[in-house]
Order: sequence, then structure tokens, then C-alpha cells
Amino acid sequence: MNCKQVESLVGAYADGEVDPLRSYSIRRHLGRCQRCAASHADILRLRERIRAEVPSFAASPALAARVRAMASAAGAAMPARQRPARERWGWLTAGAVAGCAATALSWTVGTAILTSRAEQDFALAAVATHGRAALGHELVQIASSEHHTVKPWLSARLDYSPPVQDLAAAGFPLLGGRIDTIGSQPVAVLVYGYGQHTIDVFVRPHAPGGSREAMRTERGFHVARASGRTMDWLAVSDAEPTAVSALVDRLAREESAQ
Repeated sequence: MNCKQVESLVGAYADGEVDPLRSYSIRRHLGRCQRCAASHADILRLRERIRAEVPSFAASPALAARVRAMASAAGAAMPARQRPARERWGWLTAGAVAGCAATALSWTVGTAILTSRAEQDFALAAVATHGRAALGHELVQIASSEHHTVKPWLSARLDYSPPVQDLAAAGFPLLGGRIDTIGSQPVAVLVYGYGQHTIDVFVRPHAPGGSREAMRTERGFHVARASGRTMDWLAVSDAEPTAVSALVDRLAREESAQ
């Protein structure tokens, strides 16, 4: 298999949903391709984080009963020659479908809880947004280390012009930026590198109210915030807290000095 073929299957492979022959080919490719192996490792880490941090809920007896009834009805509708083999695995099919339904219910309810809290807390909303961007591999919409490229791109899509600094000399190279929506408002997000980590920095004009904690941890991510002359700065990352705080403080100081 080549990289393009593996990229389309690596998610299913990580979930054990690829047939044995293709699994063997993917496993051999991952053994010799560092880029695809890193993508596979990222998926595994993200899956474990979701499992650990998103609330889990068991399917209600009523839902389980409905799913089993649907599976039984589907089995009864099969042609007679197909039924014996299917019936031997009927319990497994019903259990798998019920498990999928429980997983979907867990994700839906967990997302609803996080969304409800995010409406009241910008920091939590930023963490949820960072997670969604990482899950969808959309951390960067405009990839550039040049602030003269990133700043005009962001400004053209917002009703404010966020300051943009490349801090590569301080160990935080600018990777690019994107636009995200929090509380129905578009917000500029600057994406910085730090070793093997990325740090999202949400930049918006001063907003009234809200928490002003300098550092907190939400869902396994470190959140640091600072205020500049006209902008609020909030950084989200799984990098070490001191680095996250140092970056956001540096950006706020640079803005205040302008």
C-alpha cells in the first residue's frame, strides 16, 4: 500500500475495522513510513483521550429492547436460506448494534453537556473547539510562519484585526492560523509550535465578564490567559503549563507594547 491508500484507511485500521489482508498491508506500511505511523499514533492518542474525558452513559433498558427488536425484525425478513447462519450470530449482531447505539448516545449526551457549559465559559469552549479541530485535522486553515500573510488572511474574515507575532526565536514558531466560532462569534486562532506540541491561541477584543484565572486545566488541556492593551489572549494545549503560560503572556506584552 502507498501513503494515499493508508491515509484513507488508517482510522478504520485503528478501530479494528479493516479485513485481515488489508490490515497486514497497512501494518507493513506503518513499519516503514514514519509519517503514516505518526498519523496512526495520533489517532490512537486522540481516541484514548475521548474515551477518558467524554462522559460515558449506558443505554437505557428501553433503548436496548428497541434495538434488539429491530435486529430480530431484520433477521425475520431475511430469505429462509440465509437465516440459519445469521441466527447463530443473532445475539452478537444485537449486542453490536446496541453497543453502537450506546456509544452514539454517550457521545451525543456528552457533547450536549460540554456545549451547554461552553456557552457560559469561553475557556471551556476554546478547549472543545481545539479538540474538534485536532480530531478533524483542521488546526490550520492558513499555513504560514509569516505574520504579513496570516494577519491579512484573518483580518479579511473578521470584524477586528488580531495582532500576529512569530516567536520562533523564543521557541514558539508560528505555524499559521484559522477562524473558529465560539458563542456564535467568529474568533481568530493563532497556531504555534512548541517541540512536538501545538498551542492554539484564541485572540479577541476585550470581552466583559468571564473568568480571569491565569491558568486552569480542562479535559486534560492546559488553559492560560492574559490581557493585552485591546485584546484578550487565551492559549490551549497539552504542552507543559509553563510553556503555555509563557507564550500567552509574551503575546499580551507584545500587543501592549505596540
